[in-house]
Amino acid sequence: MRDLVFVIINYNTSKLTKRLVKNIKDYKSISKIIIVDNASTDNSYKILKKLENDKLEVVKADTNKGFSAGMNIGVKRAIELYGKCDIILSNTDIVISSEETITTLQENLEMRKVAVASPVVFQQNMISRGWKIPTVKEEMLINLPVIGKKFQKKYMDYDEEHYKGKYSYVEAVSGCFFMIKSEAIKRINYFDENVFLYYEENILGEKLKNVGYDLIVCNDVVIIHDHSVSIDHNVGTINKFKILKESQRYFEKKYHYATEKEIKRLKFTSDLTLLTIYLRVFLKGGFKK
Repeated sequence: MRDLVFVIINYNTSKLTKRLVKNIKDYKSISKIIIVDNASTDNSYKILKKLENDKLEVVKADTNKGFSAGMNIGVKRAIELYGKCDIILSNTDIVISSEETITTLQENLEMRKVAVASPVVFQQNMISRGWKIPTVKEEMLINLPVIGKKFQKKYMDYDEEHYKGKYSYVEAVSGCFFMIKSEAIKRINYFDENVFLYYEENILGEKLKNVGYDLIVCNDVVIIHDHSVSIDHNVGTINKFKILKESQRYFEKKYHYATEKEIKRLKFTSDLTLLTIYLRVFLKGGFKK
């Protein structure tokens, strides 16, 4: 099989990064581990730099331009070192049970039209196995408070039958951990750095689909995601929601060619949900000093 580079994106989570490195450092299938410190505001870079050896390299971003920008730094470095290779993009808060997780993903990635191979992701009483990318009008319904989850299930979830077999084709995969071919990411001109956080998965799926690539979830491969530990420690609930919806509107305008009228409707439906979040925080005493 081809060289495999494992890229970890770190932001103020050096303990989690060290845990993940300890988890994978002896895997023979991995040619190189690249840690991208995404301009951490703590002493992460100094701590992680001490881990460097022939197999592990630490790269520091000058400024934090977002998750996609951090991934691009790691991907470009991997391609610089190995040319055509397979690349894992990983959050720091990932737990891998065995090296077989890695090798099985890489075996499935050998299929000619497959650009991305993803595991099944367990996180906070949820299972992520990829999803369908909704249209603009479907997103408006998904944005609605209370009933939005019902529409999310209808327009984004595949039924159980879809996951029979060793792997399943999906339109988007979880961005916390996946494997991608270097030539595929080059073909789509890397990750879109216009989103700081969120919607990277939908953007990636849309761009790959447009050039004829497929994405798969390997149904017998599982990882654990300590859900958004790095995000939860650094971004509050309301700010997370605002960033999410800004990225949503960018995606729909750029990749689904949403009109100004549709963008306004998207914002209106997301603002309704934002009001419920403010109300929930207020009732819990969140605005008290």
